[in-house]
Amino acid sequence: MRQRSFGDTDLHASEIAFGTWALGSDWWGRTDDPDRLIGRALELGITFFDTGDAYGQGANEEIVGRALRRADRGSVQISTKFGYVLDSERQQHSEGERPSDWSPQHARAALEASLRRLATDHVDLYQLHNPRMDAIERDDLFAELEALRDEGKLRHYGVALGPAIGWREEGLRAFEARDVTSLQTVYNLLEQEPGKDFLAAAERHGGAVMARVPTSSGLLEDKYTLDTTFSGSDHRRHRPREWLVDGLKKIDQLRFLVLDGERTMAQAALRFILAQPRMACVIPTITSMAELEEFAGAGDAPELTADDLARIDELYRSGFGLAAAATG
Repeated sequence: MRQRSFGDTDLHASEIAFGTWALGSDWWGRTDDPDRLIGRALELGITFFDTGDAYGQGANEEIVGRALRRADRGSVQISTKFGYVLDSERQQHSEGERPSDWSPQHARAALEASLRRLATDHVDLYQLHNPRMDAIERDDLFAELEALRDEGKLRHYGVALGPAIGWREEGLRAFEARDVTSLQTVYNLLEQEPGKDFLAAAERHGGAVMARVPTSSGLLEDKYTLDTTFSGSDHRRHRPREWLVDGLKKIDQLRFLVLDGERTMAQAALRFILAQPRMACVIPTITSMAELEEFAGAGDAPELTADDLARIDELYRSGFGLAAAATG
């Protein structure tokens, strides 16, 4: 497993990371045993683990901390997030988010609580979780993050954008106005905006980008059909029908990326992301041993060629021909 640097900083991590947010929940269907998954990830060379205090109101951090307790702390990188008030009710707007608190006091208290749950004395990357512009503009918040870094409780800080795709202005402002190491955003073969703008900004400011939702909520794992349905609390059941129908049409046009016995569609999706300059790592959501083995295998899969990338760009720019078909 290759390691990459986060921009011009001293933070290094495996190019395939482990998105832990679904462990211990049913937001992504059932998951395999977290301890076994994380243990196997370490064996496969994955060193970067991304969590957040809002995932299960701290429960996810406890799972990650417990699973990593036997790992050499100096060889793994732990990333977590803060900003939400965990003991508040979800709001009826803003996609059901809890209210946020961007005060310096909350940032410090949240980090202290995360460190206890993770059973560590520092995190390698501390990220603002889904901040709006008011958070990016708070000088006192970033002064506190600098103080926490000076105290050794965090090594680097960054911004994780969401909850949905977008937040272009917030991401660009973070790179322009703050000493952020990284920006985490939705970016994949099917959803490249505003990720392209963030990659360009990272190049200008010496930062890095991390890609989440790299398989477009599972579409690029090439396992869905028109008969696929999602039930229970699986968040994909809220997706419109067109997401599945149009997505399958796009995947048919990307099938040239699959190399039998060498590169699956999911591995091609990850290799596309890693072909982008200033991309530090890709963070797939991992819930099963099969997913883990496939995603980690992307590190050894053949890289995409210049012709592959040019063809992808042409398809993306044309909207995969779907807009023309709809109006033709």
